[in-house]
Amino acid sequence: MDMNITRETFIKSERLCSNKVISRLFESGNIFYTSLFKIVWDKNIFPLPVPAQVLFSVSKKGFKLAVTRNLIKRRMRESYRKNKKILYEHLSSENIQIAFVVILKGNSVPDYIIIEKSMKELINKFIYLTKVQEKIC
Repeated sequence: MDMNITRETFIKSERLCSNKVISRLFESGNIFYTSLFKIVWDKNIFPLPVPAQVLFSVSKKGFKLAVTRNLIKRRMRESYRKNKKILYEHLSSENIQIAFVVILKGNSVPDYIIIEKSMKELINKFIYLTKVQEKIC
């Protein structure tokens, strides 16, 4: 067995829980969209134990049943967990830390495959945006 295999996990420190950071994101964060998500993000001024902290959100207005909202959030977390490695490698190499909120657009339950495709789009857009911001700063 190869010892270089890294486990694809999503630990507590990677979850965005700080009310201070969340409210700052919505007050002064940057926004972009993918085919399925609205993303509110910012470079973090507070030191983080990980390169990125994330919060997943599904509107109560669009999905009345908690069961449905939880299903979608589980799918979102799973696709992020599977694909975050590319983002982490980029952020670590650039020495950047970010916090972001992923909000589902629309009001129909997307399949996991669609969520994963949009999550990859989101990660690629992040890499592009952090590269562009580095050139501006």
